[in-house]
Amino acid sequence: MNTPAPNLIYILADDMGIGDLSIYNQQSAWKTPHLDRLGYGGMRFDDAHSSSAVCTPSRYSILTGRYNWRSWLKAGVLGGFNRALIEPGRMTVASYLKSKGYRTACFGKWHLGFDWAKAGAPEYAVDYSKPVRGGPCDHGFDTYYGIAASLDMPPYTFIQDDRVVVEPTLHDPGNDEGKVCFHESKGIWRPGPKAPGFVHEDVLPTTTEKSLDYIEEAAKGDAPFFIYYPLTAPHTPILPTADFKGKSGTTEYGDFCLQVDHDVGLILDKLDELGIADNTIVIFTSDNGASPRADFQELGMFGHRPSYIYRGMKSDIYEGGHRVPLLIRWPERIEAGQVSEETVCLNDLLATCADLFGDTLPDEAGEDSVSNLPVWNGEAPDRSLREATVHHSIDGSFSIRRGDWKLECCAGSGGWSYPHAKKDLEDLAKLPPMQLYDLSGDVRERENLIEKHPDQVRELLDLLWQYVASGRSTPGEPQQNHPEKGNSWEQLWWCPHDRT
Repeated sequence: MNTPAPNLIYILADDMGIGDLSIYNQQSAWKTPHLDRLGYGGMRFDDAHSSSAVCTPSRYSILTGRYNWRSWLKAGVLGGFNRALIEPGRMTVASYLKSKGYRTACFGKWHLGFDWAKAGAPEYAVDYSKPVRGGPCDHGFDTYYGIAASLDMPPYTFIQDDRVVVEPTLHDPGNDEGKVCFHESKGIWRPGPKAPGFVHEDVLPTTTEKSLDYIEEAAKGDAPFFIYYPLTAPHTPILPTADFKGKSGTTEYGDFCLQVDHDVGLILDKLDELGIADNTIVIFTSDNGASPRADFQELGMFGHRPSYIYRGMKSDIYEGGHRVPLLIRWPERIEAGQVSEETVCLNDLLATCADLFGDTLPDEAGEDSVSNLPVWNGEAPDRSLREATVHHSIDGSFSIRRGDWKLECCAGSGGWSYPHAKKDLEDLAKLPPMQLYDLSGDVRERENLIEKHPDQVRELLDLLWQYVASGRSTPGEPQQNHPEKGNSWEQLWWCPHDRT
């Protein structure tokens, strides 16, 4: 690169739907002026997707450029005490940029597991006096300050670098069923160890302040910096601070979304204040679609739709589960006011960073990452950047999208919405085992064309199998998926044809 390497700030919202940003949803019940400022000042992607419809797997893919189901986690998400998911030695966005001279920092929700020092058999038996391994500082980050998992998962304490800040000596018992603890209307969290003085509402303001302080300090140096800021909002517990309660005129979820918008504005303002905005890439996205905890029915009374026009929600194989907002601003390189219809995936960050430096990723890194730099540069590729994109739901159901055709390898949602794999058995029994949609005219996924286009189904299944079997979806030497004993992808990926 002839110009100085750009700073990079990657802000990841937690369960924020594409319809929760007014730059996407003109009928939104609230306005998000700072996110709109970010998008209008750069590029808005209208066809961007997380690799999974839930958070842990999406985060794995963002940092490694590898589909989440290639790891040992084949369905669901991790808890706060689960082992580290990212494999030792695997290249991440942070480790790559660090090799290029970047200062690297992570603030907020990690949710990719830690290798805790165990003090006994129970899950919560941890020796908090010992270092916490397998976290951000073992995967390319110089510094970290945040929490282990979602804000509704123990342990409820901050971690700084590889040490617990305050030992969680208290215990939040939850309700009588031992499942959740209630705080106000939607402030739900699980029982477990908690540090004295830990307040859920304070986590987002604290990590935002840490990010702002880091930007100010890093701006004094000569090295470029990379900040990965995975927010804890608007995921449960839905706890906007006092300054934001009632601000949306709707529900606490709307208020929490406005708090997210405000914190993004603080970061943008800090870059302007320091005079470094022009050569700083700011990316805002979400790990998946909006959660049903947002209460779609209640929000509908205000005319608000978190999934916008798309079917489904967080957890689902439908578009509402994984089609996410993606806003990118880089004043020195990206012309303001751009809108891209290119199909992109959050996996693509690693390959895009490598392309910035003219590098080609090694075969064993970023196996499912494709550079988006041509689109950032305003080029019009003669074909789609991605041959196809694979989606994944909370129960491990697969989908593959090529062009406008999307094949879903399940009869229902693959998640929590109707038809649910466990709750709607009678209805599911009447449906075809798979779903095929032509998104060019049916982006709402209403008409299943599975019986009308058998050739398209066969082609997409063959391509999906090729991606699975070769351990990659990009050119390069075949790689191995993680063969977790008793939980292999072969058991979770079902499709009605023989593959011997």
